[in-house]
Amino acid sequence: MPVTDHIRDKLSRVSHKPGVYLMKDRFGTVIYVGKARDLRRRVSQYFQTSRRRGWDLKLAALVEAIHDFDIHQVRSDAEAMLLEGKLIKEFKPRYNVSFRDDKNFLLIKANLNDPIPRFTLTRLKIEDGARYFGPFPSGSAVRRTLNLVRQKFSLRGCHPLTPTAADYKHCLYAHLKVCTAPCIGNITLEQYRAQVTAACDFLDGECDGMLSELEAEMKKAAAAQEFERAAKLRDFIEALRHTSRKTEKFERIPYSLPTAIIPSRDIEELARLLGLPRRPGRIEGFDISNISGTFAVASLVSFKEGRPDRASYRRFRMKSVEGQDDFACMAETVRRRYTRLRREVESSDASPPDQPIAGFPDLILIDGGKGQLNAACAELAKLRLAHIPIIGLAKEFEEIYRPGEKEPLRISHESGALKLLQRVRDESHRFANTYNAQLRLKKISESLLDEFPGIGEARKTALLKKFGSVHRLRLATVEQIAEVSGFGGKAAAELRSFLDARREASVTS
Repeated sequence: MPVTDHIRDKLSRVSHKPGVYLMKDRFGTVIYVGKARDLRRRVSQYFQTSRRRGWDLKLAALVEAIHDFDIHQVRSDAEAMLLEGKLIKEFKPRYNVSFRDDKNFLLIKANLNDPIPRFTLTRLKIEDGARYFGPFPSGSAVRRTLNLVRQKFSLRGCHPLTPTAADYKHCLYAHLKVCTAPCIGNITLEQYRAQVTAACDFLDGECDGMLSELEAEMKKAAAAQEFERAAKLRDFIEALRHTSRKTEKFERIPYSLPTAIIPSRDIEELARLLGLPRRPGRIEGFDISNISGTFAVASLVSFKEGRPDRASYRRFRMKSVEGQDDFACMAETVRRRYTRLRREVESSDASPPDQPIAGFPDLILIDGGKGQLNAACAELAKLRLAHIPIIGLAKEFEEIYRPGEKEPLRISHESGALKLLQRVRDESHRFANTYNAQLRLKKISESLLDEFPGIGEARKTALLKKFGSVHRLRLATVEQIAEVSGFGGKAAAELRSFLDARREASVTS
């Protein structure tokens, strides 16, 4: 991409500190998240034309798509890694691979409500009354630190929730005098809880005394030429410093970034810009997907408090629309969605639908301009649901259309409120296209493979799983087809002859 004056100005203000950078396309969508020890040096490399020869195809495509970027400075590499992981999970940029699964950084957990509390490692923080420490970017360091804490404060490492005297017989920690063994009454539970509380204070960062003590032991061991013990103490000290170093916790990021990292703030801004009667805690977004009038489908996505609520997603296959008519498709989708929802509400003891109750959204977002919006509004009016706020978001210029307003609303592309709407719109677009693609693949398989005598769903599914498409199946040899479950040599040869006959018929016609 050409380096614009806007990019040059931003680069000149980037510091040489560690942090995270977010690359965005022309719609403001985050397409890549990265971290760097030196933000200016790393980010500027994306805009140096002299480096283009060494780029692979993926990097070249990423750079071509970059329209803008944002940076967020942190205090250390560890913080940069934590924030990078959180943002990749949040935005799921299409050019990132790492951190896109559900795996989180390690936390240390101590549930003081347990009869005999113990420290464990977990990756999920829940509201269960326990104390959590972390997250920690280094798994090996936190495990070494946890072992050190158990030894230093004489804590148990066994697994039973409430260990008994029977467990004590096989308890290595107690026999090595690492644990004070409250399970057999060596100390009272109150004394043991005091040990756990002291360990919690230590994990909170009050560890200067222990560091000094370990450093003294390390020097003493080195002077006595006990180098193996000195090296082990050195590793303990490094792990302890790495684990107890104060880092910013990014569960709720208290920083103001141009991207939608603070959903609650963006929701409040959206309510103010649109003049909504209440904050849109629940937003439902609709989109239509069809190819030349075939496989016309629609999607409904739901966002709760600014985040996807995937359990509430719905998809629709058009029943009454013929040909390519996006307006009619939108009308049918809205009608089917809220007819059913209204029926469910009225059959329950819930409040009338003009009240902020569970089920009805606080805001409806239509992917499109005036035409799609008017079609949706007409259906809501018929259902006596015109009081629900509804807008349309047109993709070309990111303009917001509102009922009864001639001119669209244009807000800054840096606005968190707009980015929230874009996320809802883009998610509904993705969900609709995915459903459309599934139907097309299914249709292709049915239109040809169903004509082959004796084939069932299991063998048809196995063929498509093996080759991916009928087009690739046409190119397969008899031996390759015979590798598919349910096909022997004879069936594979018959299918190969069937596909060849269909190819010849299509060529002659």
